[in-house]
Amino acid sequence: MSNLISKISEEREKLSISYPSKKRAIGFIEDLYAALFLFHYKTEDIVHSMGMLEKEFEMLLINGSADHSTVRKDFFSALLDMYQFSMEDAVAIYNFDPAAKSVQDVLNCYPGFFALAIHRIAHICWNLGLHSVARIFSEHVHGKTGIDIHPGAQIGRRLAIDHGTGIVIGETCIIGDDVKIFQGVTLGALSVGKINEDTKRHPTIENRVIIYANATILGGQTVIGENSVIGGNVWLVTSIEKNSTVFNESKIKIKSHEKIHDYLDFVI
Repeated sequence: MSNLISKISEEREKLSISYPSKKRAIGFIEDLYAALFLFHYKTEDIVHSMGMLEKEFEMLLINGSADHSTVRKDFFSALLDMYQFSMEDAVAIYNFDPAAKSVQDVLNCYPGFFALAIHRIAHICWNLGLHSVARIFSEHVHGKTGIDIHPGAQIGRRLAIDHGTGIVIGETCIIGDDVKIFQGVTLGALSVGKINEDTKRHPTIENRVIIYANATILGGQTVIGENSVIGGNVWLVTSIEKNSTVFNESKIKIKSHEKIHDYLDFVI
C-alpha cells in the first residue's frame, strides 16, 4: 500500500497542477441547472440557491484566475444571456418536435435541451479560461445523455437537438442560428494530430441547416451553406453551397415471405 501511495504522489508531482473537484463541479452544475430551469423552485428558493451557488463556484476556481471575485462576477453576469438563449432553444425544440407536449416538458425531460443548456454554461467557463471546469461539465453531460459537445464549440441561437444520442460536436465547430440536428450526427475533424490543436479543425454550419441522423461532416474548412438539408448517413468532407440538399441513394429490396431462403432463418 505504501508503494502505491508513493507512486500516486510521484505522478501528481510530475503533473504539478491544481485541479477542481469533479464531485463538487458536478454538484454545482446540477444545482445550477435546477435553479435555472426546473419549475419546482420558488422565487425565494432561487434567490437563496444563487447565493449558495456563488460560494460553490468560487470553490471551483482552483485553477482559474488569481482574481477569483472577478471571474465569479463575470460568470454570473454572463448567465442572463445564457438563460435567454437556452429558453429560445427550449421553444425551438418544442415547436420542432410534435411529441413535445409543452416547453416545461422540454426543460424537465429532453436530453438534447439538457446537453445544450449545460454546454452554454460550460462555454462561459471555457471563455473565462476555466478549461478544466468546463470539461468536467461537458463530460458529465456526455455520460448522462450520450451527447458530446466540446465546451469550446460556438453555437448560435435556437438550436433544436432531436433525441440527441451519439451526437458529437468538436471544439472548433461553429453552428449558426435555427439549426436542427438529429441523433448520431458527427461534426468532427479530418485530422486529430496534436500538431493541429491551434487550428480550426471542425466544420461551420450556417443558419437554418437541418442535419439528419448519423450524418458525418468533417474538416475545419468545410462549410455547410445556409438553408441546406443534409440527409441521414451522409459523409461530407467538402463545403456545400447554400440551399443545397445532400442525400444518399439507397436501394431497398422487399421479397415476399414465400421467397425468403432458409439461410435467413436463424437464431443468435
